[in-house]
Amino acid sequence: MLELTLERGREGSPLSILALGAHADDIEIGCGATILALAESQRPVRVTWVVLSASGDREAEAHASATSFLDGVEADIRLASFRDAFFPHDSGVKEYFEGLKADVEPDLILTHARHDLHQDHRVVCELAWNTFRDHPVLEYEIPKYDGDLGAPNVFSPVHERHARRKTELLVEHFATQRDKHWFTEDLFQGLMRVRGMECRSPTGFAEAFYGRKLRLGVGLG
Repeated sequence: MLELTLERGREGSPLSILALGAHADDIEIGCGATILALAESQRPVRVTWVVLSASGDREAEAHASATSFLDGVEADIRLASFRDAFFPHDSGVKEYFEGLKADVEPDLILTHARHDLHQDHRVVCELAWNTFRDHPVLEYEIPKYDGDLGAPNVFSPVHERHARRKTELLVEHFATQRDKHWFTEDLFQGLMRVRGMECRSPTGFAEAFYGRKLRLGVGLG
């Protein structure tokens, strides 16, 4: 299995990551363990963490969670308050992305999967691709009642401590979600175990992504 490694960003600058989530807790569920691993690594990393729908109690939860996941990382946490479940009908979401394009130049974008059955998630993915047209994009997965998990083709093996820390922080910070039947540590860890098995992770845990368009820089050097 071919393994590619994230290194420094452009011209030796910190690796710039744009993490996009439609709702509070999406980024953490989709790629939280990978973020924790990057935060602990020795490489310089800068993360722009964007949540499009976080208001009221969810805003406080989103900020506290992002702060925990990004501890020790150069971070820019941005929380918007677009109406949950109405993204396809709100032109302001597109305008928000245009603003991002003006002041964020990421080396890697982490966002929702295009085939995600939640309409807000799909809009965020579509706008990420429409707005940042010459950037590597990895699409993470969110388990849900709709049953839209597929067969991802990019895997990020993570240490068990990062997998467990991810689930601990999710339950700790998102009290408003604890009454949902799917919001449990064992579900989140179980998915990471399945993905770890699929990529033969040496730790048994991994997060998975869809890499629909990647360019290899091996022939023009």
